[in-house]
Amino acid sequence: MGTGRLYAAVAAGGFRRHATYRTATAAGVFTNTVFGLILAYVYMALWDERPHLGGYDQSQALTYVWIGQALLAAVSVMGGGFETELVERIRTGDIAIDLYRPVDLQLWWLAADAGRALFQLLARGVICMVPGALLFSLALPTDPGTWLAFLVAVAFAVLVSFAIRYVVALWAFWLMDGTGATNVSWIVATFCSGMVLPLNAFPGVFGDLVRALPWASLLQSPADVLLGRVDPLPTYAFQLGWAAALLALGRLLQSAATRRVVVQGG
Repeated sequence: MGTGRLYAAVAAGGFRRHATYRTATAAGVFTNTVFGLILAYVYMALWDERPHLGGYDQSQALTYVWIGQALLAAVSVMGGGFETELVERIRTGDIAIDLYRPVDLQLWWLAADAGRALFQLLARGVICMVPGALLFSLALPTDPGTWLAFLVAVAFAVLVSFAIRYVVALWAFWLMDGTGATNVSWIVATFCSGMVLPLNAFPGVFGDLVRALPWASLLQSPADVLLGRVDPLPTYAFQLGWAAALLALGRLLQSAATRRVVVQGG
């Protein structure tokens, strides 16, 4: 089997694996819908007081809420991806088997995570948008080109998310238990991605800082592309820049971890 076909098979396996968790998927859709409703009414009250907060009108703000709920699982803002399993394999020592396989560890997990993300986008993302569109006046575009640009931004968001979580998971080689690091990462991602409040609403230097961090690629960037607030090409460049830097960092940590396993006799 060629290398490309191998990783395509891994991605397909990741898709099928998560497709078997039907009860969990249904529960996730329900949870996303409930939190979407709560956030929507909070946003309505907030935008009644500040009608143009962050440069959004109320309809755009409500659209932002439901984009966030649709992408929450796909880009693993709050975890639920490969990182828990990878940390556990590092803790138990099973990672030594993975490192000696004739495949690239980083690409293997990336392919598996891509399959997971595609399933979550289709099974949870699309469905979660339906109640939002039915119950609220959303500023959804009618131009197919805008939707295509949005999907490209989502794909890059998944790539950045993977790169962040891979780096965090690899720290388990040195921490021995990466649970704390992954939990902190999820908290930071929830806030700095714009899941709680659009990053455009944060003023001054702090706002400039959070919008420049890689987590902005996960939600803020795709949402602004769909809402037509940004030019897609600079947004893609921002996402790909962070993806390249973080994937390179992950590659360096992977090399250092491999040497560590060999030195320890793993």
